[in-house]
Amino acid sequence: MKLTTRITLAAALALLAGPAAAQKKPAPAGKPAATKPAAGGACVTCHAKVNPSIVKDWELSRHSKVEVGCVECHGSAHKTKDDFANAKMPTPDTCGQCHDAQVAQFKKGKHAFAWAAVKAMPTFHYQPVAIREGLKGCGGCHKLGLKTPEEQAELRKVAGPYGNASCDACHTRHLFSKAEARRPEACQTCHMGFDHPQWEMYSGSKHGVRNALKQTGAIPQYSAAPTCQDCHMQEGNHEVRTAWGFLAVRLPFPEDDPQWKADRVTILQGLGVLDPSGNPTGRLDVVKAADVARLTQEAWDAERTKMLKTCNQCHSGEFAKVQLQQSDGMIRDADHAMAEAIRAVAGLYQDGILPKPKSYAFPFPDLLTFHDAPTPVEQKLFVMFLEHRMRAFQGAFHANPDYANWYGWSEMARDLVDIKAEAATLRREHKATPAQGPAPAAQPTPKK
Repeated sequence: MKLTTRITLAAALALLAGPAAAQKKPAPAGKPAATKPAAGGACVTCHAKVNPSIVKDWELSRHSKVEVGCVECHGSAHKTKDDFANAKMPTPDTCGQCHDAQVAQFKKGKHAFAWAAVKAMPTFHYQPVAIREGLKGCGGCHKLGLKTPEEQAELRKVAGPYGNASCDACHTRHLFSKAEARRPEACQTCHMGFDHPQWEMYSGSKHGVRNALKQTGAIPQYSAAPTCQDCHMQEGNHEVRTAWGFLAVRLPFPEDDPQWKADRVTILQGLGVLDPSGNPTGRLDVVKAADVARLTQEAWDAERTKMLKTCNQCHSGEFAKVQLQQSDGMIRDADHAMAEAIRAVAGLYQDGILPKPKSYAFPFPDLLTFHDAPTPVEQKLFVMFLEHRMRAFQGAFHANPDYANWYGWSEMARDLVDIKAEAATLRREHKATPAQGPAPAAQPTPKK
């Protein structure tokens, strides 16, 4: 919004606030600035009573200091306590009125595709609505992604007018602090836990430990102590992407490593991106649309070059290169174990030991069904992929030896033993079960 427009709105709101507002004394030092009627106007007068913490956050914000008030973000249609539904709820485009460069970067980055990515999961709709559109589970973090008008309407039915702002996932309302969003803790809510414990990895790594020591004053304030943002948002870029992407799959295949190529084909088959014959499926289009993976060597090289440049600020170029190559090697080894497990279960489908579920496109294990997998052996396969494989390679890249080994690689090794043993048991049981022949013909009813 242009400055002249803001001044006009501010002047109008100042008249609504009344002459008494102009006579308020300055706030004592150390306390939040006094309410600014020129920016907050009648909204602040009411909300200071109804939602005092919201008003206090706004008063402490940069918005307040430059006279960006309620109307600029929420519109002017809401005027009384009875018409609150008329208040406009912000979207990234609302923020883009002033922060156009950051919003443009965000829209090109992986966070913008968060909602599309989670809705693309084949059994997402099986989950309780509170977890999905209610934003109490997957939706609580993936709401960060952009949504179509139809998706916004669908979300509104369950969550009300919330979950569309996106920017407030890191710059929480109504403080909207850059200092907050620059802290690694800002990433913690979403990047932790089962399949992506980056917070736990980072905070236990030397990077995270040095950052914590710096905050307590144990080491000098200007000591090197990289945060999530230093490595993943170079120069404040809001795209936030990595070379390997979330699932550590990419193209092209490594032609100089036939085993890894074969293993990656098997993993893409398990993800349903390739069919059992190795041909692309419709899911490949979803991967492309959601920018889940780097699909060209040039795209991968661009992200790797950015990361090497970042690492080189604290480490020698050779050290950084070797560390990233070793982490690539962890993906290669994890992929080999993962592919062996997938093939063990796929063989059960191919030999008719496991029947093809109605919801499956092919008689082949589907890793993206997650905990909705139809058999115990596939449940183990899902955990191996989404929990332990993720921890193995993410722990390596996040410089956390314990996660890379004991929570990642070691657990994958145990998973593989269990899966192969379960597959062998299913084969024995199938062999021991007599084949079901055709049903006996109905006997004629004897005459009386």
